[in-house]
Amino acid sequence: MPFESSPRKGGDGRLTAALDPHDQGPQDACGVFGVWAPGEDVAKLTYFGLYALQHRGQESAGIAVSNGRQILVYKDMGLVSQVFDETTLASLKGHLAIGHSRYSTTGASTWQNAQPTFRPTADGSIALGHNGNLINTAELAQMVVDLPGPDDELELHTRPVESSTNDTGLVTALLAHHPDTSLEQRALEVLPLLKGAFCFVWMNENTLYAARDPQGIRPLVLGRLDRGWVVASEDAALATIGASVVREVEPGEMIVIDENGLRSHRFAEAAPKGCVFEYVYLARPDATISGRSVHESRVEMGRQLAREYPVDADLVIPVPESGTPAAAGYAEESGIPFGQGFVKNAYVGRTFIQPSQTLRQLGIRLKLNALEHMIRGKRIVVVDDSIVRGNTQRAQVRMLREAGALEVHVRISSPPVKWPCFYGIDFATRAELIANGLTPEEIAASVGADTLGYISLDGMIDATGQASDRLCRACFTGEYPIELPDESLLGKHLLEATLKSPTMGKALPVLNNP
Repeated sequence: MPFESSPRKGGDGRLTAALDPHDQGPQDACGVFGVWAPGEDVAKLTYFGLYALQHRGQESAGIAVSNGRQILVYKDMGLVSQVFDETTLASLKGHLAIGHSRYSTTGASTWQNAQPTFRPTADGSIALGHNGNLINTAELAQMVVDLPGPDDELELHTRPVESSTNDTGLVTALLAHHPDTSLEQRALEVLPLLKGAFCFVWMNENTLYAARDPQGIRPLVLGRLDRGWVVASEDAALATIGASVVREVEPGEMIVIDENGLRSHRFAEAAPKGCVFEYVYLARPDATISGRSVHESRVEMGRQLAREYPVDADLVIPVPESGTPAAAGYAEESGIPFGQGFVKNAYVGRTFIQPSQTLRQLGIRLKLNALEHMIRGKRIVVVDDSIVRGNTQRAQVRMLREAGALEVHVRISSPPVKWPCFYGIDFATRAELIANGLTPEEIAASVGADTLGYISLDGMIDATGQASDRLCRACFTGEYPIELPDESLLGKHLLEATLKSPTMGKALPVLNNP
């Protein structure tokens, strides 16, 4: 059963680290967490696990807990620390929990689309959280419409059940319909029907489930507690709660954990295509993916940048925080001193009042300020992880010029982003990506830099320590490892559009946590 949101003020879901809401960088995927641990405070374990995964999604957060008889779900818009407090967590008692921190990649950033999703049925309930993005959402929506009917569903007399408009709600609906079989067997039927990127954690009253798509595009890790098991998007979340890493969940694998222990099913052959952008930007630097330290990968990207695009300069500075390891690598390889040229406001990323256009024109700076005494009279190399539209870099270069930089040389630890991602990262549209219309030299002129250098595709891949054919590089090359449907069947707001369409006439029968 769902919990009502508390009357206290939470977040509003409009959480952004950008000064201009129309100048978004690459937005992260989501964070998922699950724990089966009788005798432990699973709600607080999940809270701290989500706290460690906050960087993967900042729009909404939720936790579902089972005590063996019922599932309670609590979710709201905002950061993990805004959604939950001691009183709320104390009310979530049980031996089994899942949690989710969301950035919307399918479906609007609304409370109805916050996760975990919840679905009651005659023989138990389901709560589910999803990291990734499915590309056959329209097909799945039709499958839900074609389900025989809600005969096996419980009536919720408390309030009407609202429709979600995300791919996660569709999967939850498909899993919930299993009148003649177990949830475990139903999952083995449904998972092969899904196309795209997915790491799921889901649960009924007694069992924790986790699954990863056959390409393994998004990371998912299995961990061990003294009295239980944990699954999480990144191993940093396991370290946060004191769990040991067992292994990664394999691509195409489903894991089931209950009182009988852990068992594994293979629902599809593995065809690894891990997202290379996890190494560049998405994952925490203290994460390990496919046996490779993310921090060391980023440092090596910086070293490679220095080899590919050297320059005579006096100081290497990062754009904090994501550019810091690469900047350290660039300084190490080039022999140019490393220093801090920007000060970052530690509280940006929380909700704040959007400045008016007038205030923006006055140059209000909420995210970064330049350290003038470090910058003045020097030739600066500034290292960042990516360029999307270019507005952010333009503002940074202007800031450095105003602080007295003699020269500004921009170095980027990923190749030019030219293609949108359909597997869980929300880039700008292709028309908005600055690298589509301009050469690197033209981009340098556009952002006001003296020079601009992007790492080569091969240099970036080599830094990850992974074989090229085991990585998804679609945002750089346009080569998508999972064949995409027609463009009309793709898009973040596909289901909202469908719901408004007069040809449908009614909302999809997808229940979500009301």
